[in-house]
Amino acid sequence: MNTLTANDAKRNFGELLLNAQREPIKISKNNKDAVVVMSIRDYEELEAMKVDYIKYCFENAKRDLAQGNVVDGKDFLDTL
Repeated sequence: MNTLTANDAKRNFGELLLNAQREPIKISKNNKDAVVVMSIRDYEELEAMKVDYIKYCFENAKRDLAQGNVVDGKDFLDTL
């Protein structure tokens, strides 16, 4: 993943937008990673993957509950 400084991103905003269509671009400010600029297509795919993962977790939780594979929350926290 390419990295630009915030100043470079500001100076070359048009180029940043074009390059972000090909791959995500990391922007740093004061030598710290700040944000990632990505295409709308990549963003929508990422959001869809998050939704799919939440559905997967929910289905597993429902299956565990139906099978009695549960742990009491207080007992779990006490063992930590």
